[in-house]
Amino acid sequence: MPAETTDIDDIREQARRWLDDDPDPASRTELQAVLDRLPGSAPDLADRFSGPLTFGTAGLRGPLRAGPNGMNLAVVTQAAAGLVGWLAAQGGTGPLVIGYDARHGSREFAERTARIATGAGRPALLLPRPLPTPVLAYAVRRLDAVAGVMVTASHNPPQDNGYKVYLGAQLGGALGAGAQIVPPADAGIEAAIRAVGPLTEVPLGPPGQVLGDDLVASYVQQVASVIAPDGSRDLAVAYTPLHGVGAAVLTAAFARAGFPVPGIVPEQAEPDPEFPTVSFPNPEEPGAVDLLVGLANATDADLAIANDPDADRCAVAVRDGGSGWRMLRGDEVGVLLADHLMRRGVKGLYATTIVSSSLLRAMCAARGLPYDETLTGFKWIVRAGGGTEPLVFGYEEALGYCVAPELVRDKDGISAALTVAELAAGLKAQGRSLTDRLDELAAEFGVHHTDQLSVRVDDLRQIADAMARIRAATPTALLGQPVDTAEDLLPEADVVILRTATARVVIRPSGTEPKLKAYLEVVEPVTGGDVPAARTRAQQAITHLRTEIATALNL
Repeated sequence: MPAETTDIDDIREQARRWLDDDPDPASRTELQAVLDRLPGSAPDLADRFSGPLTFGTAGLRGPLRAGPNGMNLAVVTQAAAGLVGWLAAQGGTGPLVIGYDARHGSREFAERTARIATGAGRPALLLPRPLPTPVLAYAVRRLDAVAGVMVTASHNPPQDNGYKVYLGAQLGGALGAGAQIVPPADAGIEAAIRAVGPLTEVPLGPPGQVLGDDLVASYVQQVASVIAPDGSRDLAVAYTPLHGVGAAVLTAAFARAGFPVPGIVPEQAEPDPEFPTVSFPNPEEPGAVDLLVGLANATDADLAIANDPDADRCAVAVRDGGSGWRMLRGDEVGVLLADHLMRRGVKGLYATTIVSSSLLRAMCAARGLPYDETLTGFKWIVRAGGGTEPLVFGYEEALGYCVAPELVRDKDGISAALTVAELAAGLKAQGRSLTDRLDELAAEFGVHHTDQLSVRVDDLRQIADAMARIRAATPTALLGQPVDTAEDLLPEADVVILRTATARVVIRPSGTEPKLKAYLEVVEPVTGGDVPAARTRAQQAITHLRTEIATALNL
């Protein structure tokens, strides 16, 4: 018998066993249709059974489809049963709180998780409707839950969904209370998931308790209190939730804080899992905020703000001469927020990641404030410093900001948007802007220009090959300067860092998408107070650096 036939027969048998255990009639019908199309559907079937979605520090994330290598009710049932079993094995007591966004399947997955928790004898608290991820992270702390589950795929394409886990103080400790899981919890939960027996034998209990709007009102009240009560509120803001779940909560927070309610892009105001007006629901992607800029121009807004679909990220656009607008880089928003908090006298630990700008480090050094740098991801940022100093602010360049760690120990696009508005309104009252403040920081610390080389691949082997290539043939010079250090973070992380006297490159695979990313930074001193000239030199240098790294990666 040919090997190909044997493989198809094996996968067909796996699929039939899956069908017998799948609790969802719709996905059983979907998978049966794939079986009926054999042998033509063999590649599709093989991909669905190439392995289970792995539960890591980001939880689960994958395409909505039948089979173990997809997000579906069977996979969620197994994940929820494993999580609940792991919580019990750790001696964790208290409720499991569950949130969900407006993507396809999110509510169903959340409700199934609640019934599995109650079936195991654990109270389940379900958020009252599709809500932002930071509301779930807040609820874990507010309700003293043993853990939290958020069903979301954040800014992934419409066909994806995901499943993130947060731990409460009991199992996460003081630094991890309401934060995403880190090792070894992820491996422990993954092992518990794989140990789950037949899904038909997983007990389902009652639907749990649906929380009231008082929890959301509490979050809004607390977020509004993050900013100073006596600052200027004269600011016109254009806003988009990008078809996600942020609009109602963000507008409520702005109103509670005394700001005019932002104008919302009408075509993107309501949650829509198809994300019909954007090719990719991520404010970082080209074209994603075109409608927002149009609204900002039409309403003569002072500022334009976008959340990603689950509202844990915040993008900010500013006027760039006439009717033009420029999206600020995540690093620019990060240092603006940090500088604002420092000027307000907020003392404590400021933190960012190895791929973010080094400007925050320079600011903290000059102002005598503690600083720490972590691996990428807010699960690490909120644990920065190991508890030696209280964290007061953390950010990552991918539009994630934590301005109130005592409320939400994760990135929060709502509180970040409100804090940016506070800063912008204060500057407007002085006849100045966010770009003026950025120029002040550049004049003091030099232009820290950052950019990113991001390559999406169809075959993950391309990423592995590129990482192997940069390790085997590490550049010895960049921008005509010797590479002073070449740091390889294996086995802790698949990251390579190259540094020269004025440049830094951090190369790593994306943790959530099939992308290889190279984070580029050039530091250009400002001479004679001429910030524009320094920015021009930095832009030219970063362009050359991008070309050199692309060549070195052969991508």
